Amino acid sequence: MLQTMIVGSLPRPTWLVPPHQMYVSWQLQGESLQEGQDDAVRLAVADQEVAGLDILTDGEQRRRHYIWGFCEGLSGLDFSDLVEIETRGNRYGHTVKAARVTGPIRRPSSVLIDSLRFLKQHTSKPVKVTLPGPMTTADTLADAYYGDREKLAMALAEVLNEEACELAENGCDMIQFDEPCFNIYLDAVEAWGIKALERCTQSVSAKTAVHICYGYGVSAVLKWKTQNTDWGHYGRTLPLLRTSTIDMISVECAASGVDPAVLAEARGKDIMVGVIDVGTEAIESPETVARRIRTALEYVEPQHLYPCTDCGMIPRSRTAARGKMHALAAGASLVRSELAGGADH
Repeated sequence: MLQTMIVGSLPRPTWLVPPHQMYVSWQLQGESLQEGQDDAVRLAVADQEVAGLDILTDGEQRRRHYIWGFCEGLSGLDFSDLVEIETRGNRYGHTVKAARVTGPIRRPSSVLIDSLRFLKQHTSKPVKVTLPGPMTTADTLADAYYGDREKLAMALAEVLNEEACELAENGCDMIQFDEPCFNIYLDAVEAWGIKALERCTQSVSAKTAVHICYGYGVSAVLKWKTQNTDWGHYGRTLPLLRTSTIDMISVECAASGVDPAVLAEARGKDIMVGVIDVGTEAIESPETVARRIRTALEYVEPQHLYPCTDCGMIPRSRTAARGKMHALAAGASLVRSELAGGADH
């Protein structure tokens, strides 16, 4: 019960990446970069092991960005001539640089298999690999080829499925698709977003998950959260996902205004519940984490509940990230002991 994990990312060492960068510029090159990334993964795994987490990732230490890290391995995309586009429904009021879609999207070779193999060499615990979801990836590209957002997303779903199947065949225990856009384009989620997500998971032998959050703990997102008054997005997406082929759903509950009662809309699915706020350096106490888990347990059966972070921890300091992981594991342990004691009686 209550197996713990992070969403995926951890802050990178400053000798590998300048601090507080979301779109990474590597400090190293060539063989030094490879060695530096290997060392960063070893540290990320060690931090999770020491904290006592149950399911591990490589901290996404090798990726420049959670979307670009996969897309740079594809053909049909031009990263040499980036253009400015609005993304996420312009929720945060700024544009971002985007690669152009210039031809049919293909996956010439595996993108993350070597990273998976390295991760598995350094832990005996179950491991998770994260991939960008097709809707969110389509929203982050400048399409000059398909001419239709759904067609682009389905093309991305094809190559994501190829990667996910290969990851599963090579021993990945869990494959997570990151879809923050599922909290933005609700009509599109219903029209074709679920279909694209299910295409990603077709014939994948590992457990599949979808992560739906309100964004990283960065200033633009935090500003939006303080002004937002509508937290009803999960009320539309969770019922759709409940009848989908996806195995697990990840939701943000610690730092959002989401009513945990909405978790009942996905009853029967495994649920990763965010009980760690990734938008602050403050480290939760185990008691605070335990209280959040107990609230979630009012709507999710213990065997289906996976305590987690709200989102990735790239923006946080390494000290805060370590502390938050320890609190996550300790808080889950408190509740696990309570549940075991109740069973004894």
